[in-house]
Amino acid sequence: MQWISAISLWLIPFIIGFILLYGTMKKVPTYETFVEGGKEGIQMAFSIIPYLVGMMVSIGIFRASGALEFLVGCIKPLLLKAGIPPEIIPLALIRPISGNAALGMMTDLISTHGPDSYIGRLASVIQGSTDTTMYVLTVYFGAVGVKKMGDALKVGLLADLAGFIVAVIVVTLVFGS
Repeated sequence: MQWISAISLWLIPFIIGFILLYGTMKKVPTYETFVEGGKEGIQMAFSIIPYLVGMMVSIGIFRASGALEFLVGCIKPLLLKAGIPPEIIPLALIRPISGNAALGMMTDLISTHGPDSYIGRLASVIQGSTDTTMYVLTVYFGAVGVKKMGDALKVGLLADLAGFIVAVIVVTLVFGS
């Protein structure tokens, strides 16, 4: 087990050193290239700030307004018939929007119900089998200037729905409800 720690400790410095040596051998101005990449990274960070702020404000409004709780209350009878715990729906709805908000919700679910409970396991699998679709589209498409993202949004949300459904099925089959 100590050799894994040693490898993980030295792997990234080794890769960076290898890239620098290889670039130098190929006569690439490595320092100038590194600085140019840093400039591009800072420009990218500044270009996505408005999209991040808009996304965070939208999430805050959605949760603070009570719309999330209202939505869950409306579909609760259908969920119970399908064997899906209503407590998991806020996580399923927020996960495509924000990874941090979803992580907070998952932590609350695990704290409340326990990590070995059906809800705790389901929350963990949902967290790992879905993506932050709206965040990815907003930030990355916004950063490169893509304006038409309708098809990507549909496919991304459909993939999130498939991930949620499969998570429910797999957790129920493996651990029971």
